[in-house]
Amino acid sequence: MDVLPPPAGHDAAHRDDVVNRADLARRADAYAAAPLLNCLLREVAQPLPGTAGRPVYRLPGTGRNLRVRGGRRPAEPEVRTPDGWHRVDHTELVRLVAEELRRHTGLPNPHLPVEMTDSRDTVAALLAARASATPPEDPYLRSEQALITGHPHHPAPKARGGGPAAAWLPYAPEAHARFPLTLLGLRADTVVEEGDTSALDALGEAPPGYRLLPAHPWQLALLGDALAPAFADGRLLRLGESAFPAWPTAAIRTVYAPERDLFLKFSLDVRITNDVRRLWRHDLLRLRRTDTAAGAALTAYDGPAAWLGDHGYRTAAFAFEELAVLLRDGLRGALLPGATPLLAAALAEGFAGNPLDAVADPALWWAAYLAQVVPPALTAFDRHGVVLEAHLQNTLVAVDAHGTPVQALFRDAEGVKLLPEVSREAGWERLVYCLVVNHLTEIAAALAERRPGFDPWPAVRRELTRHGVPEATALLTAATLPGKTNLLLRWTGADGADARYLPLPNPLAGRAGT
Repeated sequence: MDVLPPPAGHDAAHRDDVVNRADLARRADAYAAAPLLNCLLREVAQPLPGTAGRPVYRLPGTGRNLRVRGGRRPAEPEVRTPDGWHRVDHTELVRLVAEELRRHTGLPNPHLPVEMTDSRDTVAALLAARASATPPEDPYLRSEQALITGHPHHPAPKARGGGPAAAWLPYAPEAHARFPLTLLGLRADTVVEEGDTSALDALGEAPPGYRLLPAHPWQLALLGDALAPAFADGRLLRLGESAFPAWPTAAIRTVYAPERDLFLKFSLDVRITNDVRRLWRHDLLRLRRTDTAAGAALTAYDGPAAWLGDHGYRTAAFAFEELAVLLRDGLRGALLPGATPLLAAALAEGFAGNPLDAVADPALWWAAYLAQVVPPALTAFDRHGVVLEAHLQNTLVAVDAHGTPVQALFRDAEGVKLLPEVSREAGWERLVYCLVVNHLTEIAAALAERRPGFDPWPAVRRELTRHGVPEATALLTAATLPGKTNLLLRWTGADGADARYLPLPNPLAGRAGT
């Protein structure tokens, strides 16, 4: 049999394909390794002296030494062997971390290593999809869809429940997805709702005796046949799709419909970071209380800060959590004229149009940022007993035409804590973690990376000093800050909402410039 020669350029194309796949794998490893290493170095590893430049850590459980390229995104992990330093890829890193945690805690956990691998594979799928996807023109939407790394201190920030990429990729913000919502008709006698849900009725038209209920397509796919009886007996009807696209935000299950200026938050039975992302009954039942308190606190604040209110929910009595949809205020009514909102997490991660890339004077920009973000959070806590979950993903920072921060917008009543439902001490610890450790530390590091030699912490001290909050003053001399232990929390199987903290060195202590 004659064998036809390969077409011209076949070998070169094959080599390019191999190179591209190898590069994608390398990039996926790097993206996935950075937050896992951050967790390991923060929560378990012990730094060894005299190893500046490429720091070395001892892993106490296994007794092994680990070396990394330092920085806020550690990279190039190596372990010490009898033959010298050996570079480890992500697969080897997962095995190393699992063995270390098994010995360190005395507990097995066969599930978390699978999530770590799933997170890395998700990143690979996202990188491949982004290569041919068109990012949104709107800088706000671009910022919401920028988070390839995601939570910088979580062992598996991009895990998607282990399902095939084809199941979730059409709905992934990081792949620049946008999609119509599925519209359901919910029989009126089975409707459960609270607050102002009138915006839902304007999304389509329900037949007499029914109310409109939008659903996330992935949400329905995850439910499988569980709703089949409700469709069969007429409690639910399929009414088609919305006439407008919805854009998934960084929260994945929360979408934004720019045409309607409306955010909608859905249930997803998928574990993402520490929790299964369902709209839990107990959170929905306290929604009005927390949302009203947060809204009142920011309305009373003498400044441009705003609260994006979670002003109502609608669901089915027979599938209360599964079909719940929560309505959140849009941007237009809250935003200063001419300002552009951007997700704070995206400033740290990076995206096209990031104002950090064009900062002329880092000291002025940083002072403006702190002036918008810090005072409203402190005031809500001290004067109103409201603990905002002011971390990177729940804070939008609006900038003017020059990229200068002019407003902060906070969101997500589900994460808000109220005094005295939690003690003042516990509330303050949570606020410090969310605002300082999770939020300001990341933005400060991203800014300092771009401007070597710039010290961001004296300005933070000055901002904390201005407001007369006793805890804030004490924070300036505290030796440590609370760092959340996401790796140990997940390994030991603690409840995702059960935050546990360990002491971290306080960069505010001993700084000049007050």
